Amino acid sequence: MDLGSLVGEWLDHKTCAQHLNVPVSKISQYVREHQLAGAVPRDGAGQQVPAALIADGQVVKGVPGVLTVLHDGGYDDREALTWLFTDDDTLPGRPIDALRENRGSEVKRRAQAMAF
Repeated sequence: MDLGSLVGEWLDHKTCAQHLNVPVSKISQYVREHQLAGAVPRDGAGQQVPAALIADGQVVKGVPGVLTVLHDGGYDDREALTWLFTDDDTLPGRPIDALRENRGSEVKRRAQAMAF
């Protein structure tokens, strides 16, 4: 399955900035600093951010830490997003759903094990 379909709903940088109530330029900074992850979900779309990384006007708790662990382990944003949005029977469910349900320590442990 391609990343665009795997993730489902994507936000362009402008819409993402509106959800977070920050200037659009901050979104690129957040992606560079691994506070968020971005990818091009389909040809010609431009870089976008998965909507599930944001909840209640904030980046989902635990997302930046997990992204940092994965990047430190050599994952790029596309690989990190693929992992976050793929079912994991040991959680159970997708890592992003576990983060959104405040089960971040389980997700971070798995990310650390994968990254090293």
